[in-house]
Amino acid sequence: MGKRASSPTSDRPGGSTTRWRRAIGGGALAVALGAVVLIPGVGSQVGLKLASGDESVSPAAATSKAKSPAQLNLTRASAAPATSAASAPAAAKKAVTKVAAKKAVTKSAAATAACARSSSATAKVKVTNVNLGIKVTGYGGEGDTETLPMAVAATPDGTSWLAWQGTNSKVYLAKLNCADHLVGKPTSFTGIDLQDVQADSKGGVLLLTRRGACHTGPLCGGESSPCNKMFMVRFDTSGQLVWQRQVTNLTSKRGGYNDGARFVWWYQHHGRLAYDGKNYAAYFGVAITVKNGNCVDIHEGDRMQVVSPTGKLLSGHNSFAVGCSHAWTSRIVWDPDRKKFVMTCATDNDCRIAQPNPYRTVAAAACDGTLFGGDLVLAKKTGYWTAWSQGGVARLSHFTTGAADTTIKTTAKTAHPHLVSYGSGRMLLAWQSGSTMHARVFNSGTGKAVGSQFTIKVRDHDYQAFKAYADGSAAYPAVGSTGTSIKIARVLPQS
Repeated sequence: MGKRASSPTSDRPGGSTTRWRRAIGGGALAVALGAVVLIPGVGSQVGLKLASGDESVSPAAATSKAKSPAQLNLTRASAAPATSAASAPAAAKKAVTKVAAKKAVTKSAAATAACARSSSATAKVKVTNVNLGIKVTGYGGEGDTETLPMAVAATPDGTSWLAWQGTNSKVYLAKLNCADHLVGKPTSFTGIDLQDVQADSKGGVLLLTRRGACHTGPLCGGESSPCNKMFMVRFDTSGQLVWQRQVTNLTSKRGGYNDGARFVWWYQHHGRLAYDGKNYAAYFGVAITVKNGNCVDIHEGDRMQVVSPTGKLLSGHNSFAVGCSHAWTSRIVWDPDRKKFVMTCATDNDCRIAQPNPYRTVAAAACDGTLFGGDLVLAKKTGYWTAWSQGGVARLSHFTTGAADTTIKTTAKTAHPHLVSYGSGRMLLAWQSGSTMHARVFNSGTGKAVGSQFTIKVRDHDYQAFKAYADGSAAYPAVGSTGTSIKIARVLPQS
């Protein structure tokens, strides 16, 4: 939800002018406040499958099971242990399981120790300017229809992958060491809009946008805009391509203006990745094409798709073709206790923070154009915390399967809060304050503040994310001191 309007017009209730700057045909979006989902029969569309022809590179190095990323080391203690061979007798099977679990713990501890950053009684911040030698796309207006400049991912050993949008229709990827310094030479991938990056012991995955085709439609009204595709791109430990999988559904026969298309338009399409220790899930904004007589209307909603370690698109796993509509700030987390991907969206369907597919209200809000969903993290014992804002004030809401049981109105005056897990039993709330950021630690069990507010001396971006690390630190990528650098702001572990 961008704070800088690019046009004086808006065609959707309760929305910013940045996000909804064009009027789309047939009156499809000229709806009243509190309008319901604009897709007739959305429930029946949940099981839609991608058509054959979605591009994929044959995997060569993705056949072995990858270890969990750093995020999985930060989950609750009740996560399932490793299992042994099914053919072993019961007693031997139990012993093998214990040995495997012990080895896994030893490996995890060793990996974490590789970047065991010093902790202190209060949160301390270290900012490193990383000189890349390659141009980085600027922040622009920070609107939710604009390009996301950069993203960072934590590896299991505590190092990082840094991704950024170049100025040449390429997304770049570089490895950072424990000190957040550049290691080796960056690699690049075709991409016009970066969304996210996540990592595991075998490499990681980028979520990015590539060019597609619209075909003729025609639109029932409004103005045309390029029709694009969303991709997961798998890379190895050297940053080289392993496979790529489209998670929208355009093909040579189905363009964006063909009935049934799910694609990336000018509409809000930012997205996030999550990892369950084996598969990656992408949750993102999507354009939705619906036939209306002899023309088509284009709606906006969100989509969640899951891809296997070998690049295969999977059904199930709580995935869906359309969830919230209209939708923005798509957030996703893997819950190891419940063994499921959990999501929240901000939506003008009753103006709320909600869980998608089916709709379940987490926090009720108002249709005043200021609703923004921050981030989603695991709570200390059960459930989740989400940060969100309304009227320029950040809130923290705890929920499990439906409505929040606790909502805390914080002292953070912001339209765009960030939230991230921060060590054991804590979470970090951060927000813009002039040309820097402010932050405060909260208990992820009770929601109570821990310590005082502090400053992070980098410039905020409305849609970029902090990432949690296994050593208890958290990192945020920000605009660098030059057009070819990026700053990594690291909040060091707290004892």
